[in-house]
This record gives sequence, structure tokens and C-alpha cells, in this order.
Amino acid sequence: MSLPRTVTSGPELHSPEGAAKKLQTPPVRGTWRASSEGTPSTHREDSWPGLGTLRRAFSRTSQQASGQAPEEDVGLFQRSSRFLFRSLRRAQDDGSPAHQPQATAVPGVMTQGPEVPSRVMDGGRRQSSAGVGREELEPEAGKSVADLITERRLLPAFEQLRQLEVRLVAEKASHTFEEDPTGFARRAMDVCLHYDGLAAEIGAIVRETLGPDAEAEGASGLAQLLAELGHLVRSDLHKVRREVQPAYSAAGLPAWEAYLRAFHGAVAQRLQELAQDARGCEQLYVLLDWAANVYGSPDFLGAPDLTLSTEPLPPLLAPALWARLQSDYTSFLETKITSCFDSILQLEQSRWADAKAPDVLQGLYHTPLSVDVHMLVAEHVKAAGAISAELEATTLCICTRALSLFLPRFEKAFLESKAVNEPHLGANINACEELRTHLLTRFPGTFEELEKPLVAATCTFQKRLLQGLQCDVQPLFRVLCTKAWLTQDVLQPIMDKVVAFARHLEHVAPLRAQETLQEVHRYVVREYLAQVLSPRERFRGEERMTGSQKMGLDSQAIGDTFQGLGSEATWLDQAIPCVADILGETYKDDIRRHLETLIGSYPDIRRDHVLAILALRRLGRRRNQRLLQHAQYLLRAAAEAGGSGAAGGHVLFEEIEVPTSMDLLITCI
Repeated sequence: MSLPRTVTSGPELHSPEGAAKKLQTPPVRGTWRASSEGTPSTHREDSWPGLGTLRRAFSRTSQQASGQAPEEDVGLFQRSSRFLFRSLRRAQDDGSPAHQPQATAVPGVMTQGPEVPSRVMDGGRRQSSAGVGREELEPEAGKSVADLITERRLLPAFEQLRQLEVRLVAEKASHTFEEDPTGFARRAMDVCLHYDGLAAEIGAIVRETLGPDAEAEGASGLAQLLAELGHLVRSDLHKVRREVQPAYSAAGLPAWEAYLRAFHGAVAQRLQELAQDARGCEQLYVLLDWAANVYGSPDFLGAPDLTLSTEPLPPLLAPALWARLQSDYTSFLETKITSCFDSILQLEQSRWADAKAPDVLQGLYHTPLSVDVHMLVAEHVKAAGAISAELEATTLCICTRALSLFLPRFEKAFLESKAVNEPHLGANINACEELRTHLLTRFPGTFEELEKPLVAATCTFQKRLLQGLQCDVQPLFRVLCTKAWLTQDVLQPIMDKVVAFARHLEHVAPLRAQETLQEVHRYVVREYLAQVLSPRERFRGEERMTGSQKMGLDSQAIGDTFQGLGSEATWLDQAIPCVADILGETYKDDIRRHLETLIGSYPDIRRDHVLAILALRRLGRRRNQRLLQHAQYLLRAAAEAGGSGAAGGHVLFEEIEVPTSMDLLITCI
């Protein structure tokens, strides 16, 4: 079917309805091509579509290390730069087109399979992720890097981007960012995202050169059809305004309003026909976006003195049809977003299989997980918000549900992989922390239900981090409270492993690193006391005094080490010295005072623990009974004052098990 003709002057124009009927555009057959644009805009119908992205491989090239500058600086860009430069040279030599117009955008349309943002979804014009912070790249000759990429002036875009990269690395080396530790990360992310956009545009040119792709073509084909429809409406109405209206205005006939309503009715009819055949998330979005943001734009006609109507026109799509299209779109979107999270998980699994350590960005272990999720959520929410507030809210709910289901799957898959080590665990803790803080900040009132699964995942990774250390040092505690312990420094190997472990915590988000360090501190003190209360050898006389002194020295070494590492768990400092004082006290009546200090500092201590401590001294049955009765009185008073066990949520003795036959042992002394 031939394309509709434009309105001409003459007898045909006496019927506006007849002129409007010429807007019947050819039906869409087969598949439609995909657009690479991810967000809605006005007047996009006059341009040709980009064709997706070159997938995550292009993004990865901007995140590898360079040989000259520091790894965490130039490594973000260097490989991407070399690849893109070769691609640009080939594109320039082959005479690749500098300008290709774009059609109506489709959020997240891609050329094959489900897409994810940043590394997988379209990167053509994506700027920055939630929470990363966007800094505008400096324009050259009035054009920004994004504008140059959009206009497919790729070589100037690459040259300008390369200059920004070199300047950023130089500023980093000169300590410009010491007072703004996140400034480098934000600007580096902007540069990386623009490299991704450049790579995506090169991929689009390559695919256009090779020919149309059969997948995902439907959305861009529909977008192109609507672009042609919009062009015809504008050109015909411009001609009506120039040639027809003057002829009728002299006679007082409202020609402009008549033609305008006729064309509006014809467009509405054609759009309803297209809506019947629309399939899939991308096609439905194209229709909704064109109706809401292109045709519904006040400057749709392209001239400041022309508007669609001074009086309200009937809805372009009937309310029932509009509601159905939105409902169908959200149904497809839910499946699509779930598929995107599946792809994110697959990409993470491929990274784990590579057995490479995670990158270090601004001093922290980094995984692209949080950036991917931010981009996925932000892109679809922004696209939905361009249609309606209701659709935006629905999309937020869909993303929240999908992410809450994704987190346990991600956690399980990682713990079952061979990549469970300190750097990867630290990177995952950082990713969860970024998601928890940034999503709640950017979308307040929406993602609160994600707080619980994100905190749960973080705790799981922290516990697994601690388990690795515990497996290493647990055998070393068995040497404590032995005859060899009295004459050798058996604590130092334990503390050496603790210090080595703490070096990894330097690359973990500060709040989570402090929590983990305090848990390590508590673990060391708890295991030390567990060995003291269940000794393999019992000391008497001089050996007991030596053991008491040894415990005091060990307590000082433990406290100094963790203080140097930055632990804020000062409440642990009194535990070992109190037991050491009871063990070495020469004036037996003062043991009562030491017990009072111990119970007052650690109200989670139990009767069995007191019995085990008293058994170390062999004080005699009567004295032990008096001390035990006094201890029970103190424990009851502490329970009544504090309600239960540990004060301030601190738990130490409650997790220490002692022999159950201690009562019999005390009775037999």
C-alpha cells in the first residue's frame, strides 16, 4: 500500500474528513526493528532508531587495568579507549554516517535476549546510575560528549572523552579528590558510561551496515511507522494553515478547526488499529509513549504559532483502551524485569567463574551488581514516569518485588560458587550497602520493604567472612591454658591472622567493616575465655600465679591490637582481666569484689560460668558456696534491673559453654 499523500489545495480540500482519511499508513507486517533509546522524549519521530547495545563486553573493556597509571584510576577506561579508537578509525575509513536521526524511543529495547542496564542494556545515551551522582562532562565547541554520540560524530566524541579521561587521572594523581573522596568515583562513572554509549553506537552502525536483525525489530518498526505518521500529520496541517485557511477565513469559515478535528480523529482511528496488533513490552511502550509524549506534546506541530486546538479534543485513545494498554505493558514488564535480573545473575556467575579478584574503586571492593540494579530500576521507572504517575508507581512495585526475589537467589548462588573469599564477600557487602542506602534515598517510601532482605544478605556475607577467619584460628586457641602457654607466646599467631584479615576490611564499607571488626574482637575474647573456663591442665601455686599474669599480658595484647585496627568494642576490655584477677588474687576476700565487677560488666554471665571460674582457685567448699550465693544475688538484681541477659545488646558469656558436671566438682573440693 502506498504512503498517504499530503494535503493539496483545490477542490479536494473542501472535505477535511476526506483529507484526514489519507493518513491511513501501511499496515505493519512481520517483525519490527528495535530502537536503542531508553527514555521518552518529544519530537523523536523525525529520526531513525539506534539498534541496541554491544552487550556487557563493551562495558567490561572500560573497567580493566592499565600499565602506567594506578590500577583503580586508568584501569576504568584504558581498554575501552583502545578498542573504541580502533573501531572509530575503521568507521571513519569506511565512511560511516555521521548523522542518523532517531525514532520514538523504547525503554531498554535490545537486539537479543533479555537486557540489563550498564553492562547489558542499551548504553547509547545513558548518563549515570542512582546514587552515583552525575557530573556534566565539559562540552567542546558547544557540543557535549552525549550530543556528539547522539549525532554520531563518534571520532570527535572519542577524542573529547579521551581528554577528559587523561585530565581525570591527572587530577587523581595530584590528590585533587582528597577532600571529596566520592568525586573521583562519580566522574569516573560518567566517563565509563559515555564510553559504553560510544561502544553501543558503534555496534548500532555495524548492525545497520550488515542489515536488519530479525529479533526485537517489532518496536523500532512500529516507532518508525508512528514517526512517519507524525510527519505526515505535521506537513499536511502546515499546508492547511498556509494555503487552505486563508482561502476560507475571508468567508468566516473555521477551516483550521475543522481540518484539525478531522486529522485528530483519523490519527485516533489509526492508533487504535495499531493497538490491536501491539505485542510485547516494547511495542506497547512505543504506543503509550507516542500518544502521551509525542502527539500529546504542545509543540507537536513544530511551530510556536500552531497548537492542536484551543478547545479540548477527544482522547486520542479511549480510556478503556488506554487502561488496557497500560495493564498489558505492566504484565510484559514484570516478565521482562525478572528476565533482566536473571541476566544480571548469569553475568555475576560468569565473573565468579573467571576467578578474578574484584576491582578496587575508591578504596573499596567493587562489583558492578549495584550499578546494574540501579540502572535497571532507574531506566524503567523513568520511562514509566514519562507515561503517567500511575504507571511509574506500578513499575516501582514491580522492581521492588523482583529485587526482593533476586536477593536470596543471588546470595545462594554466590555461596555455592568457588569465588567465596574475602575480596568477593567484601564486594558483595558493599553492593548490598549501596543498594540499601541509594535506593531508599532516590525512591523514598517505595523500597522500605527491601530493607529486611538487604540487611539479611549483608549479615549472611558478614557471617561467611567471619567463618573463614574462625576456621583459620580455631585450632590455635587449643594451645592456650597449657603448660606450654605459660612459657611461650602462643597468642601472636592468632593476632597475626587477625591483622591480615583486617586488611580486607579496609576495602569494605566503613559501617559494615566496623561491625565485622567488632565481631572478630568479640570472637577472640570469647574463645580465649572458653579455653580458660575449660582448661586442659589445672594450675596450682606458682603456676596459677604465672597463668594469671600471662592472662593479663594477653588481654593487653588483644586490646592494643584491636584498638590499633580501629575496633570500637571497648566493652570487651574488662572480661579477661576480671577472670585473671580472680585467678591470681592473694587476698581471698577480694575475690568477692572481682566477681561484682565481672557480673556488673557482663550481666549475661550464668551460674555455670561463676562455678567454672571459682573452680580455677580451689577455694574450698564453704567459701565457694558463699561466693556463689552472692553471685546469684547479683545476677537476679541485674536481671530485674535490665530485664534480661546482656546489657546494651552485648553478648559474651552467654555463648560460652562450660562442663555440666561443675556442680559435682565444686562439691568434691
